[in-house]
Amino acid sequence: MVDARGLLCPEPVLLTKKVIDNLGGGVVRVMVDNNAAKENVTRLAENKGWGVEAALEGGEYILTLKK
Repeated sequence: MVDARGLLCPEPVLLTKKVIDNLGGGVVRVMVDNNAAKENVTRLAENKGWGVEAALEGGEYILTLKK
């Protein structure tokens, strides 16, 4: 789980990149609280071959990354 709520870009992307690079595969959940972070993390994950599912819950985005 990557909790990037309250962080401005590029911090959510950098945190997510570190986790997915270390794992190489599996399931990672990323929590962000703004659309720009959601879009940027989604772009990063997809460029690295991860599938992304996004859900909006209480004003926050929960991104589920799978590879």
